[in-house]
Amino acid sequence: MLTLGIDTKPKLSLETFCLLRDIIYAKSGIQFGDTKKYLLETRLARRIEEKNLKSFEDYYYYLMYDPDKARELNYLLNCIVTNETSFFRDPAQLDAFRRGIVPRVVEEKARTGSKTVKVWSAASSTGEEPYTLAMMLMEDLGSRGYGIEVLGSDISDRVLKSAEAGVYEKYSLRNTPEVFKSKYFVTSGPESYAVARKVRDLVKYRKVNLVDSIETRMIRGMDIIFCRNVLIYFDDASKKKAVTHLYDSLNKGGYLFVGFSETLHSITRLFRPVSIERSVVYQKV
Repeated sequence: MLTLGIDTKPKLSLETFCLLRDIIYAKSGIQFGDTKKYLLETRLARRIEEKNLKSFEDYYYYLMYDPDKARELNYLLNCIVTNETSFFRDPAQLDAFRRGIVPRVVEEKARTGSKTVKVWSAASSTGEEPYTLAMMLMEDLGSRGYGIEVLGSDISDRVLKSAEAGVYEKYSLRNTPEVFKSKYFVTSGPESYAVARKVRDLVKYRKVNLVDSIETRMIRGMDIIFCRNVLIYFDDASKKKAVTHLYDSLNKGGYLFVGFSETLHSITRLFRPVSIERSVVYQKV
């Protein structure tokens, strides 16, 4: 099954690609389409060399049978995750969060006597989203005596390590309003910024696979969940699993944000769509 090019580097056959794709799906729920074959090949080529393997077939057997297979699977999942993000991304949804949803949550808290707002960024990548949410909550609730708890999670421990460090290149702050930049960041180099400690202290990170019922079962009592631009990578079965887990993690009446290109219409009827500030947000019923 090994096909060699002119430079003798191993090539990924369709058969082996399908085997690797099945492993990725079984462990993460992520659907890796046929058009991603070249992407997987290029991202794993160096890893095969590092492991002194001769082919992608050897790599597959390594993943299946080597005593270190669990660690290597973790590497594989880190390798295939896309992490394009920035601070204050998709401002229309953030307006809905700040002007529409947070006031509703606070109003409900006043009725129940609770003084803590809990938010989960369920695909936090390198941390820009959970830190953005924490800053906005600090801005609006920090002087009102509310506790703020933000959880950031991802399937990749590599990006979580980066998020915990809280240091970013200038480009990541390209959409950040100046008032937030001056209050909640400190310069860390000529072209980099660090999230201020007062923000970082509000955000905790955890590795979570959204289709894993055991891992998600540990997360409960959330008022708001952001799970944006994640469901597009799942097939219908994995979407239903993930959304059900998110539903269980929310308080009754809690809110779920998904990406602009995503919808729960064909996935579940457990949520009620609510139109706020030019955005559709889903409320747990």
